[in-house]
Amino acid sequence: MLIFTLRRLTLFFFTLVILSVFAFSLCYLFPGEPIVNLTGRINDNAAQLAALKLQYHFNENVFFQYISYLKHIFSGNFGLAMNNQLPIGPLISKLLPATIELSLVALLIALFIGIPVGFIAAIFHRKPIDNTILILSMIGYSIPVFWLGLIAILIFSIYLGWLPSSGGIGLIYEIKSVTGIQFIDILMSDNPFKWQAFRSATMHIILPATVIAIAPATIFIRLARTAMLEVLDTNYIKSAQAKGLTFFEIIYQHAIRNALMKMILHVGLQFVNLMTFAMITEVIFSWPGIGRWLINSIYQRDYTAIQSGLLVLSTFIFIVHILTDFFYAALNPIARGKRFGSR
Repeated sequence: MLIFTLRRLTLFFFTLVILSVFAFSLCYLFPGEPIVNLTGRINDNAAQLAALKLQYHFNENVFFQYISYLKHIFSGNFGLAMNNQLPIGPLISKLLPATIELSLVALLIALFIGIPVGFIAAIFHRKPIDNTILILSMIGYSIPVFWLGLIAILIFSIYLGWLPSSGGIGLIYEIKSVTGIQFIDILMSDNPFKWQAFRSATMHIILPATVIAIAPATIFIRLARTAMLEVLDTNYIKSAQAKGLTFFEIIYQHAIRNALMKMILHVGLQFVNLMTFAMITEVIFSWPGIGRWLINSIYQRDYTAIQSGLLVLSTFIFIVHILTDFFYAALNPIARGKRFGSR
């Protein structure tokens, strides 16, 4: 486990270095003055820009500029957003939890739909139920998320009026942001109407989270189906059959647990896809997350926000990968040797 941990931490360190080098290089690749792209200070005069260049060591070579950039990043100074001249650090700390919350709810929906349906498809392998599930999963995976979001708004918000089409909570509720995770902030609030606010937040998140969850759910269906078929073909399952256990006893007592073990690693990988889908869905549903903010920054050519947003999102996604690897290795020690070469 020690060798595995050291390898993961080494990979994490070098990946962060590569991500930070790429983010720093964008200030030279974007049009305009590099120091302005890096800091976002578009209203400074010549004297102030000269002082900034000294602060960021732009009078020295690129290496010292990069080191100065890292110092500012680790101190929480991501510069100012060009479109409104607000500090980017507090904006990211406010918007990122909303995206994480939306992605986690979508992940839970995808898991609760995908894994049981995939197991059912494997249990009824090569039967009409299996074929129907595979066809529906292929159709669900092929639907573009932006088109699905618009259709969902049209049906459930406009025609039926069941669910709200935008925002994260009703405008009449004022909930103080503490953690950034809306449901947690509502439960921690002393607002007398917090349960009504909780219901409003739930109604607002159902539609975007479900739209995001459709494509990952179809992937979980295929992965769960494959994992269950592999487990059912193992020797210990055949041994359990020889001992006289019924098929459903084998499924409940042995197959489901071992098939779920094979699924753990894919959960972290699909979380990356969820974050990507969330960025698009946030724009459609006006969800107050970092994906909507980053896409708006791209439209507005806010180069400083683009650099910082990409760096933070990429780092967060890689942290999720690392934690998934650790969790999977902790539950399945054999995988540490097979996948990572530890002895």
